[in-house]
Amino acid sequence: MKDVVLEVVDLKKYFPTKRGTVKAVDGVSFTVQAGETLGLVGESGSGKTTTAHCIIGLYPPTSGELRFKGQDISRGFERRPLSLRREIRIVFQDPGSSLNPKRHVAQILSVPLKVHRIVGRGERLSKVRELLEMVELPPDDYLYKTPRALGGGEMQMVAIARALATSPSLVVLDEPTSALDVSVQAKIISLLLRLQSELGLTYLFITHDLSLMRNVASRVAIMYLGKLAEIAPTLKFFRSPLHPYTKMLLSSVPVVSPEERALKPEKVVSRGEIPSPVNVPPGCSFHLRCPEKGEACSQLDPTLQEIEEDHFVRCLQFQGPP
Repeated sequence: MKDVVLEVVDLKKYFPTKRGTVKAVDGVSFTVQAGETLGLVGESGSGKTTTAHCIIGLYPPTSGELRFKGQDISRGFERRPLSLRREIRIVFQDPGSSLNPKRHVAQILSVPLKVHRIVGRGERLSKVRELLEMVELPPDDYLYKTPRALGGGEMQMVAIARALATSPSLVVLDEPTSALDVSVQAKIISLLLRLQSELGLTYLFITHDLSLMRNVASRVAIMYLGKLAEIAPTLKFFRSPLHPYTKMLLSSVPVVSPEERALKPEKVVSRGEIPSPVNVPPGCSFHLRCPEKGEACSQLDPTLQEIEEDHFVRCLQFQGPP
């Protein structure tokens, strides 16, 4: 078994509001192993991005534990030592808002090199050129361009280069392709896979695109209303989905080949929309939309259970007796 890089244990993140408490993340547990890509998938409002922001330290958890290589990182970014901040990096969804528009590329990529003391002042430009070559951007053409002079894909490549500047172990990818054209998405995914292979990177890939996970992720985890619904190795996940919500999502994924069509579950009709995390329904949080619900589903909240090796499901259909 590979070493565990990240361990998330009963993570909760609540936000108080005038309307009530938003339970953005409500008891999530999973691990990420060295060298793998864990795909964390869910609809808008499911809590996947909040989970990512807790991991990188933008939000301190309300409760629960975060461990990176066995070290507790639950207290938030400011309390993490500089050496630990170097090891966990993030690529945000919108590069246009994550890159400083007033600085050119060389300045943007020099910041982490300076802050984390990666190289001396005289070596920074050489290192910046190396980072640009790593993400397939010719240095002579891009060093002194500002983000406004770049296309969306080029900006995201700069953002990836910035994340890699500190030689991290874990990179959190927060929907890194969703703001890009389809043709550019393919190039970014190809780049990420190549870098992972060459540098031995570990990815936590946040997305709402299940079809993307089929070719990218080692394992897939589905979030619904702040909780995990199902987590399994990718092949098992697509061939043998168990949770009704997973089946609903997979049945709505477009397919273009007979092989993909063979893996697709029968059409499951989507009922309603995801409820507000301020007003989570009692019992199983999915029961209002579930086509397979039973009488107990509106009263009992299931826990995540291992049904078979590495395949976990949170559903009363698979829950043993109390």
